[in-house]
Amino acid sequence: MLQRLLLTAFAAACVAGMGYAAQTGSKIVIPVNKVSATSGQEMFKSYCAPCHGTDGKGNGPAATALKPAPTDLTQLTKQNHGKFPDSHIVAVLEFGSNVPAHGSATMPVWGPILGKMDQANSQQKQLRISNLSRYLESIQAK
Repeated sequence: MLQRLLLTAFAAACVAGMGYAAQTGSKIVIPVNKVSATSGQEMFKSYCAPCHGTDGKGNGPAATALKPAPTDLTQLTKQNHGKFPDSHIVAVLEFGSNVPAHGSATMPVWGPILGKMDQANSQQKQLRISNLSRYLESIQAK
């Protein structure tokens, strides 16, 4: 009886340990270098393309390690009945998202990261988010 209990406890500990290892081993670190706040395209290539791909279709080099897969950002207008969801994009960039398609803990909350780049000027953070959102609007599939 004791042997069965110990074996069960050991098996449970192994399963829990593997789950923890899988969780911590899948973290992806994207280096964030300050790029121009005036170029949404430059910011996208630097901050978003590692996961979403240079074309925005969710096929970046880090995408295979992410579950769920990164969102295809070229389909945002199509998925929102022909209207680009500008305010939603701004909110996701600034505050993050619990939308399962974004992978709540996988996608970084860019607002604080962008804010730290220009600590003395909060308008720069808003400029960065606005220009990045406009760039995303420009790559929407027709």
